[in-house]
Amino acid sequence: MDTSVSRPELLLVADAVSREKGIDRDEVLEAMEQAIQKAGRAKYGHEKDIRATIDRRTGEVRLSRWTEVVEQVENEETQIPLAIAKKFQENLKIGEYIVDPLPPIDFGRIAAQTAKQVIVQRVREYERKRQYNEFKDRVGEIVNGTVKRTEYGNLMVEIGSTEALLRRDELIARETFRNSDRVRAYIYDVRDEPRGPQVFLSRTHPAFLAKLFAQEVPEIYDGIIEIKAVARDPGSRAKMAVISRDASIDPVGACVGMRGSRVQAVVAELQGEKIDIIPWSPQAATFVVNALAPAEVSKVVMDEEAGRVEVVVPDEQLSLAIGRRGQNVRLASQLTRWDIDILTEAEESERRQEEFRRRTNLFVSALDVDDVIAGLLVTEGFHSVEELAYAEPDELIGIEGFDESVVGELVQRAESFLVKKEDDLDSRRKELLVSDEIADLGVFTNQMLVTLGEKGIKTLDDLADLAGDELVDILGADVIEEDAANEIIMAARAHWFDEGEGASPSEG
Repeated sequence: MDTSVSRPELLLVADAVSREKGIDRDEVLEAMEQAIQKAGRAKYGHEKDIRATIDRRTGEVRLSRWTEVVEQVENEETQIPLAIAKKFQENLKIGEYIVDPLPPIDFGRIAAQTAKQVIVQRVREYERKRQYNEFKDRVGEIVNGTVKRTEYGNLMVEIGSTEALLRRDELIARETFRNSDRVRAYIYDVRDEPRGPQVFLSRTHPAFLAKLFAQEVPEIYDGIIEIKAVARDPGSRAKMAVISRDASIDPVGACVGMRGSRVQAVVAELQGEKIDIIPWSPQAATFVVNALAPAEVSKVVMDEEAGRVEVVVPDEQLSLAIGRRGQNVRLASQLTRWDIDILTEAEESERRQEEFRRRTNLFVSALDVDDVIAGLLVTEGFHSVEELAYAEPDELIGIEGFDESVVGELVQRAESFLVKKEDDLDSRRKELLVSDEIADLGVFTNQMLVTLGEKGIKTLDDLADLAGDELVDILGADVIEEDAANEIIMAARAHWFDEGEGASPSEG
């Protein structure tokens, strides 16, 4: 009995599909083999191990049943014990297979339809795999494509044989595309999803602007000029910080180009988006000043711990520094990654005077001194009575008009004030009925104990019932961190476990 059939037309079909879909010929033939195997199992039994092979040269199809030789049979359909197998072939070993050729299948309508579905499905899988492998390493590139169709405002863009998605929120405001329009966009993500690889495009991504400049400015492409940061309000305005690795090349001038030719080419692509090109600086204060251009800056005060910067500008520069609807300061903040607060010189002067008055009044009331002495302390940089009490005498004697007797008296008054303040806080703590057990934990100041009492936390159990974030909310994030709060609460709960251990023997 002939157990094979020559089907040279299968090779012709495989060649055609391979050329059309850009898939390897062997992968198409593997899909065909799986389709024939599925049809074979439908005829001879789904539980059996039916395998098909197609000769890559002649197109000959061979169908066979494979039975594994095992010591102990677990599946009678696909396995055979060694003792019985040796009756067919003496030299068989465990793990080998008995291969029984099967007659070729005469494909009926249903079998042919099933085989077609399997082939189509596998070809799609291979095509998706090919597309994903093609684009997974192209994230960060600019591509040109053709709008194929629009779905709910989202554009399906054809890039070669692949469809990419350009979502509506990734389009520049007010720009529209129709079918067959050419579109240039930035690949910002490629995902291998069950329904196929998804290539995501964007025209609003900050890196799109940077890549456009790399195409227009040879110095950027060659690495002589580096784009350090980009901030965009797509379709309206953008800021880009650049630096040159060659001292003889002006990075801003190179990006602008002769008569603005280079920057105008990018502006045209971005629907008229205005672009501020500024020099980058490793000095944060200088970078912030540059980023707020074209506004002029009088003074910069950095708070590195909070990541904030106060910028003082002349009164007439305020609107320019802030920009229309806060656009200029918002983009500068995004570019520098600092939170920027804008003040006029008048506002800054008024606030400084108010702060001076507040600190002066504090020293006047706490130390019972006149405005002149209190003002001198504030001018020398003392912010609180605590700083004065713990200051070295040399720091105070250096102040004009202060001698040893004045310094000694001031320090004594500061220490007396702090002692009285602590006594008053301790009395207030007792009035609020905050237990000594909480105070004896040794982790709270008297001010913190009073705050706890005012919030109703008066016993060790009250404290133990809190969560760490609740304690932080009560005392303030600037007073205690959550990790420390959690440790305190666990210490407050320790007596629960001690009581439990002590009670168990008597209960027994």
